[in-house]
Amino acid sequence: MPAAGDRKPLVPPPLRLPTPLREYLHEEAAGGVVLMVTAALALVWANSPWRAAYAALWETRLAFQLGRLAIEADLRRWVDDGLMTLFFLVVGLEIKRELVAGELRTWRMAALPVVAAAGGMAVPAAIYAAVNAGQPGAAGWGVPMATDIAFALGVLALLGSRVPAALKVFLLTLAVVDDLGSIAVVALFYSRGVDLGALAAAAGLVALVAVLVRVRIWWLPVHVGLGLVLWLTMWHAGVSPALAGVAMGLLTPARPTQDWMVARDRGGALADQLAADPRPPRLREVLREARGTVPLAERLAHDLHPLSAFVVVPLFALANAGVSLDRGGLAAPGAGAVLGGVLAGRVLGKLAGISAATWLAVRLGLALRPVATSWAQLAGVATVAGIGFTVPLFVADLAFPNGRFQAPVKLGLLLASVVAGTAGALVLFLAGRKGTGTAPGSSDR
Repeated sequence: MPAAGDRKPLVPPPLRLPTPLREYLHEEAAGGVVLMVTAALALVWANSPWRAAYAALWETRLAFQLGRLAIEADLRRWVDDGLMTLFFLVVGLEIKRELVAGELRTWRMAALPVVAAAGGMAVPAAIYAAVNAGQPGAAGWGVPMATDIAFALGVLALLGSRVPAALKVFLLTLAVVDDLGSIAVVALFYSRGVDLGALAAAAGLVALVAVLVRVRIWWLPVHVGLGLVLWLTMWHAGVSPALAGVAMGLLTPARPTQDWMVARDRGGALADQLAADPRPPRLREVLREARGTVPLAERLAHDLHPLSAFVVVPLFALANAGVSLDRGGLAAPGAGAVLGGVLAGRVLGKLAGISAATWLAVRLGLALRPVATSWAQLAGVATVAGIGFTVPLFVADLAFPNGRFQAPVKLGLLLASVVAGTAGALVLFLAGRKGTGTAPGSSDR
């Protein structure tokens, strides 16, 4: 028997992620690579001899008309307000999953990422506002707030096992919370010319969907139809219609409709009947019993996330990342302050806000550090959180209509993402050496 002094300290086992979450993280990381390539392509295209073709493509008008109802916009807006609805639907589904069965289901579990996200939104916004006080670009204070999940998880994926799974979950949850915060900012502060009648109709539609879910009416065509009507209503209300995706995602049931043990017994009986009567109706009954054990929100996220990560978000980057780097756009009054505010807010603000909020939450006993992580690793994640492109560009388009300040905003976001991603990866690489991680509670308080 070993002596007491020879005993090794207990170390928590490594966190093993559930299969759906591992798939989500893998797809986000791969989608981040596609997003980087697409954004670089847009930037090169917009500054090449074919720049006129780039502008002409996204300024092409497209109209839909049904009787007296007509909607017309250029292709860029159809991507931003149309296709991005699918992106926000997936975000809403992920938020709902986190609230019901993930890191946000209890305050003790949610405390650290929620507090960290709050710091990571408030400090960048304050830095931007300070830099742009009294300047024409002051309205863009919401641009530096959101973290780009795909980009950030892509950086962590490149570091492999040097980044503990608990850190990846922390970053994912933090990004989900500040996406939710950014969505609230958009809804409250960046809606233009709101039509109160149409907004009331949209609220009524949301209430109707909630009632249908409550009485267990989940037939997908009905909800898709109501979602489309909600999107049209929000378009006419003057609120970003892409937010209809968030509303529908948050209303999607995130708990199984069938107990797996009951489904197993029922499925076994149906399988015996299927062997004797293999007609399609019997097969559909077996499949329905099995599908009921998986929450609808999880099934939809599984089916829609690849489309969002590999089609919708890259198209958004292609449509919006193509900023001309000529001196004209960067020499406009207030452009320098916008560029400086975005850079400082995202690179310094995210690091300072997330790190300080995390440290305070742990020191005050509100939360514990993630399993087997060090303060250096948390600082690395806070730095990586400065990567932001998709949602910040969405906010910038609302804050600066008619393309105003698009050059400094896009250049600032691109530069900030490169700096934050490189610096954060370096910090995590160095902090990931053997022996740097510690169990929560060892030196937290």
